[in-house]
Amino acid sequence: MKLNTIKRAGRSHFVDMGPIRLRQPFPTQHIEMIDPFVLLHHYGPYDISEENNPFALGPHPHRGFEPITFLVEGEQLHRDSLGNESIVKAGDVQWTTAGRGIIHAESPTKEFVKKGGTIEGIQLWLNLPSEKKMIEANYQHAKHEEFNVITSEDKKVATRIIAGELDNTYGKIRTQTAVNAFMIDAKVGGEQLIVYSNSHHGLLYLLKGKVIINNIEALELDKNQLMEFQQNGDGFSIKAEEDSKLLFLSGAPIDESVATYGPYVMNSQTELLEAMRDYQMGKMGFLPYS
Repeated sequence: MKLNTIKRAGRSHFVDMGPIRLRQPFPTQHIEMIDPFVLLHHYGPYDISEENNPFALGPHPHRGFEPITFLVEGEQLHRDSLGNESIVKAGDVQWTTAGRGIIHAESPTKEFVKKGGTIEGIQLWLNLPSEKKMIEANYQHAKHEEFNVITSEDKKVATRIIAGELDNTYGKIRTQTAVNAFMIDAKVGGEQLIVYSNSHHGLLYLLKGKVIINNIEALELDKNQLMEFQQNGDGFSIKAEEDSKLLFLSGAPIDESVATYGPYVMNSQTELLEAMRDYQMGKMGFLPYS
């Protein structure tokens, strides 16, 4: 097997989003996007209580892409203008296809806030091609225990297949485009090969721990947390130097112009203006504050 060489590795700097301080590995000054992935936020861990609850996001719209949440720790309530309401727990994934428009809200449940606890997760924006930007909106909530898991030969690495395929094992999530999303938990000393199509752009993001990639370069917190691969091999290898958690993403590049403004990802400024108008006219539905 030929390993993909490493295109670049970079830090995940903190940014302020209102009252929330979170890591944003991209977009940055150096990485506009990793097609088809538009944005990645790593939020938390936050200590949530009745005295401190900054992570309560009221109703807001999206159009033209798929906002995805990988909840690592805690508990969140999801509500949307399609009528969905679900409690997302640690290890769960919510995969929203905004399409022509959806309004949703996310916040820790009232019970979670009352008892107190920690919230941590990943928010990913996955682009949609132009022919799918105006499809019907959809929402998928997959629970932690529903995902297929591949275990390494040494029994120390568990790879949860959220979307896409690895070693003929398939993800729970139905996707609109060719994409893989794997959550990888590795115990110290564990080793694993991850194989994926070289037609994809691939990246690896470290949430905790320290791992060696392709036996040559380390991923560790506050140094290099994000690694992007060249499209010149069949995959990459992981060796955990500490107990670690990583998110692997790969996707077929869309190779279209991208125009973004706030919660919209479209192909042109005109389409952004249309999105703002349609939201103001109520064409994306309605969701009251709880």
